[in-house]
Amino acid sequence: MELISERILEASQEDTWRALNDADILRASIPGCTELVRVSDTEFSAKITLKVGPIKANFAGKVDLTDIDGPNGYTLVGEGSGGVAGFAKGRAVVKLFALGPKQTRLTYDVKADIGGKLAQLGARLIDSTSKKLADEFFKRFDEAVSAPASTEAP
Repeated sequence: MELISERILEASQEDTWRALNDADILRASIPGCTELVRVSDTEFSAKITLKVGPIKANFAGKVDLTDIDGPNGYTLVGEGSGGVAGFAKGRAVVKLFALGPKQTRLTYDVKADIGGKLAQLGARLIDSTSKKLADEFFKRFDEAVSAPASTEAP
């Protein structure tokens, strides 16, 4: 599976970078995330419950941050297991570009492999579910990263 897209966020590049490294913001933004813990400066562990088509699974996994170039981006390398439902592993290249003092373009290029029962669901369902989850993540993330700006006094 491959998913390439970009988002315009109403936050500075520095604020966006900080949010991308904040376990609390990420936990609140990731659909189905029940636990996200920063294990080290470059590693998170996570627990996520997802429903893909008829399959609902609890995934446990880890994400490593590589190619870190703050505040310009990094690469996420992750893997997770959902027991009999299957597994997922992949990488995402995330880049940030300042468009102005309070606006950032975030691009991402995700490549992932899945196996087990999930892989049997078919590419169309996996792709549409992935896009839906990405849209939900970025909606929540944008709200979280933009929130401080909306509470400032005029």
